[in-house]
Amino acid sequence: MSIESAKRVLRIEAAAIEGLLERLDASFDRAVEIFLQCKGRVVVTGMGKSGLIGRKISATFASTGTPSLFLHPAEALHGDLGVLVREDALLAISYSGENEEILQLLEPAKRLAVPVVSLTGNRRSTLAAASDAVIDISVKEEACSLNLAPTASTTATLAMGDALAVALLDRRGFSADDFAALHPGGRLGRRLRRAEQLMHRGDDLPRVGADAKLPDVIYEMSKKGLGMTTVVDDGGRLAGIVTDGDLRRLMQKKKEEIFRLSAGEVMTHNPVTISPDELASAALNLMEQRKITSVVVVDAERRVLGVLHLHDLWTLQLF
Repeated sequence: MSIESAKRVLRIEAAAIEGLLERLDASFDRAVEIFLQCKGRVVVTGMGKSGLIGRKISATFASTGTPSLFLHPAEALHGDLGVLVREDALLAISYSGENEEILQLLEPAKRLAVPVVSLTGNRRSTLAAASDAVIDISVKEEACSLNLAPTASTTATLAMGDALAVALLDRRGFSADDFAALHPGGRLGRRLRRAEQLMHRGDDLPRVGADAKLPDVIYEMSKKGLGMTTVVDDGGRLAGIVTDGDLRRLMQKKKEEIFRLSAGEVMTHNPVTISPDELASAALNLMEQRKITSVVVVDAERRVLGVLHLHDLWTLQLF
């Protein structure tokens, strides 16, 4: 019984979102242009459930390159209206379009020459009539079995808010670098860190010349503790790498003469490399696919900049 009820709710809410597609029109484009031209912030407002959805929409705007904040309409009427200033834009959310607190914000907004975009289920409402752009988020029915509690309508509103945020992100050319700058903490921030931020460099970078004898190679590998060393030419360009695995396989074949060999004679040519701006998550995927524990970070001229080890990525808890 409960599962059937859940399936009914999900079908209705999925249909509510699907129904938005046919109502997307020039008003959506107009809303996007208003927010793009906004020199201040997109101030989102809504009462009750619409306010809760509005907080999420505002947060999504802010995290994807559109400066935004949420203004509670009732609190705005009791002293917080000063938050709204010239050069802002107002996104007002009211399914009925007749919410009293929302409507009382319209006169101050017009006085400040703040453009108003509305998300409403009633295009003939007072709010819609006073808006510079109206986005229709009406639904055929609520998912509530009483057809009373805001359910499908709030889902549709949230989805439309996401559509606005992503449209703005695309128009602004918001990049992964921009996203990383706004998400420095948490698991998401860690996944967006770059190889150059995590790699072993300088004195911590294992490096030998191609003519280095194996005792010196082993010493360098042991000292730096990464289970490998880069092999470079006179210009600091990558010639190859020597790994613990290379040494073990070599000792099985040439036990007596191993220490007379040089790094250039035993190294792995053309090892896996990445650029310094590669994402940590992409580097981790590469290591897992190639079944290796480290990659060399090189510049466009194949000069060695650093080494990124699998353990460095594990400690970021990217999984």
